Amino acid sequence: MESVQATKQRFGIIGNDPKLNRAVEKAIQVAPTDISVLVTGESGVGKESIPKIIHSLSHRKHGKYIAVNCGAIPEGTIDSELFGHEKGAFTGATQTRNGYFEVADGGTIFLDEVGELPLTTQVRLLRVLENGEFIKVGSSKVQKTDVRIVAATNVNMFEAIKKEKFREDLYYRLSTVEILLPPLRTRKEDIHLLFRKFASDFATKYKMPTIRLTDDAVALLEKYHWSGNIRQLRNIAEQISVLEQNRTISAVTLHGYLPNIGSNLPAVISSDKKESDFSNEREILYKVLFDMKADLNDLKKLTMELMQSGNTQEVQKDNEGLIRKIYREDETQKETRFEEPANSPAEVLQIPSPSTPLKEDDKYYFAEEIEEEETLSLHDKELELIKKSLERHRGKRKAAAEELGISERTLYRKIKQYDL
Repeated sequence: MESVQATKQRFGIIGNDPKLNRAVEKAIQVAPTDISVLVTGESGVGKESIPKIIHSLSHRKHGKYIAVNCGAIPEGTIDSELFGHEKGAFTGATQTRNGYFEVADGGTIFLDEVGELPLTTQVRLLRVLENGEFIKVGSSKVQKTDVRIVAATNVNMFEAIKKEKFREDLYYRLSTVEILLPPLRTRKEDIHLLFRKFASDFATKYKMPTIRLTDDAVALLEKYHWSGNIRQLRNIAEQISVLEQNRTISAVTLHGYLPNIGSNLPAVISSDKKESDFSNEREILYKVLFDMKADLNDLKKLTMELMQSGNTQEVQKDNEGLIRKIYREDETQKETRFEEPANSPAEVLQIPSPSTPLKEDDKYYFAEEIEEEETLSLHDKELELIKKSLERHRGKRKAAAEELGISERTLYRKIKQYDL
């Protein structure tokens, strides 16, 4: 059996973290078997290296290895991509096509972002895992395939199962062995090693001297949170290699390339709580806006009656409930009960008396006030919510759409509509 160190050198894996070594060791151990493997970990930790190790050290190493990004294939075509289709199965199917499971027969398929698979596709995949059978789209013929499946996801699978976005039986089929790759922020001693490797690679690529970090820059590098993990570290190394004339990088210089340097300890909020809280806030906001609009309409009516009628007592009697509502103080802030206003409603509201001619400035007083309130529209609030969500997720439409409780396609349409 190949050693962990030799395997890491062979596949370009940098680092000596115990959890990383354990992940590589598990990949080496399961490689000779045909059991399914689920690789888990945050986005950007390098999950794609594990299935390559498993395939290369297995008896299938001479067979095909196909990597499929399940999150990048549209829902309407994912079944055709994986299992193939017959000619005429759907609009645009001008010829029969073999899917990945047929092409990779005898080899390995790596299903990246498997948590994004539609439920209908999950049913088909479960059948392949159970007995190696699948049916092409538009066909009734059952076909057999001998494929080893290695899947990867950055989704919390138990949360996805709880929300009925992922089948529990499929999860247990895929995760016969689960390999967890640790996030970069927990691999403090590996961060500088990785940075030096990336800096050396980019120096060779762009034919320039290699950048080097001062001690204070190394300390800053190791302290940073690295929410994007290895992918983010590589990106930072490339930026600095290309843009900086001085090849010795201080902490001050490095600081300029690290986004949100002050927020190294982000709050941990469960996705359930975040989505439900946001949904509740949105419902409350809509209710407040609709109530406000109804109150404004009532106020318009009362105002016009007071302006057109000289009998303020009669108007007050007919609209006693509305007047009480307008002048009632918030009992949660002031423990006082409503008292009848000493003055007439017209005096309290500062409405000109019907017998007093309106000044030029007074003629449009109420219309202007009401118009100002009307600008607080659902359109404005929706635009504000979308902007805040996009800013919170740094422009990532998928995350923003999930927080807003709408599809990514709908969010894209709103972005285009509001010219964001």
